[in-house]
Amino acid sequence: MKSIINGKLYVNGKFYNDKVIVFQERITHIYTMDEYEYYKKDNRITEEIDAGNQFIVPGFIDVHIHGYKGVDVMDGEPSSLVQLSEGILENGVTAYLPTTMTMPLEKIRAALDSIEIVMKNSDDMNSKGAMILGAHLEGPFINKKYKGAQPENFIIAPDLSLIEDYEQVIKVVTIAPEIKGALPLMDRYKDSINFSIGHSAASYEEAMEAFGSGAKSVTHLFNAMTGLHHRKPGIVGAALTCDCYCEIIADKFHVHENLFQLLLKSKGLDRILLITDCMQAGGLSEGKYELGGLEVTVNNKQCRLNDGTIAGSVLRLNEGLYNFSESIVEKLEHVIPLVTSNQATYLNVEEEMGTLEVNKLANIVLINSKIEVSKTIVRGKVVYENQL
Repeated sequence: MKSIINGKLYVNGKFYNDKVIVFQERITHIYTMDEYEYYKKDNRITEEIDAGNQFIVPGFIDVHIHGYKGVDVMDGEPSSLVQLSEGILENGVTAYLPTTMTMPLEKIRAALDSIEIVMKNSDDMNSKGAMILGAHLEGPFINKKYKGAQPENFIIAPDLSLIEDYEQVIKVVTIAPEIKGALPLMDRYKDSINFSIGHSAASYEEAMEAFGSGAKSVTHLFNAMTGLHHRKPGIVGAALTCDCYCEIIADKFHVHENLFQLLLKSKGLDRILLITDCMQAGGLSEGKYELGGLEVTVNNKQCRLNDGTIAGSVLRLNEGLYNFSESIVEKLEHVIPLVTSNQATYLNVEEEMGTLEVNKLANIVLINSKIEVSKTIVRGKVVYENQL
């Protein structure tokens, strides 16, 4: 058995100074300090971690990330995914969805094949990295008018065969619901896949129809979609007025930080998904990189194509949580779900992760008040440590 003591343990939406978490691969007990001392008399603790008054929180989940530290999901190589899984541990991410780009179908299939391989061989290939929960397919079923950094010549109409072949791997599909074939595709797979409106020119009415047909979320809200206008509410208006999840890139560039409080008021604490949309330049110095086969220049933490189009981010998920929490009036304990339990519920894995409860996987992160990560634990193993 292992344990973490002397920290502020996040349980049931609150931080507790007097609680101890005991775990192996899964969480076995949550005790008060007195109960823990009594427990130790008859049970062997093999590793006792002193949190040093840091916050002990559930592992973070990123449902939209393309790459990190030089690797890209579209490399189509299991080794790249293993490297990505290990790299994002320093950001507190213990589970994630590798996210594909709009590229030739053979490259998308290669990326999905690699994701499937690593998932099936996780004990051997990815035992020291963040867990891969499936794939996020961002495109190629999108609208050219709002393609963003997605290559236009590879945008296609919905392809049933692509979904059929990888139905067990794909967990989220970003789609433009107004394009021909989108609604039938959503209706067919809505029970097994989360459809997210994005890179779309849909009107308010078309977006609401999509939510009624099974769409569950909006991809990077405000970006690559019809905006909010008082006579044309667009996708943003639909997202803010219905019970859907909304991805937010909280780098204070994709979305101005003064809107974070408004988002909380309109969406509530349980419908916001903080994401990174991070590309291969994440964690590296500024300069020129690649995203989906397109050249991207990173300058002042902004990623842009040569024509100035915004192209993903270099955001770390813990940094996004810090940016968001510093821009609102709510306390940190109120926004921890924006990177943990909200994602788990969205992906239907809340029985396994997202909160610190007995019998759930021991995916745990230790952070300080600036949400800097000192320790990341995946399935009970300490896989990342940093002296803060």
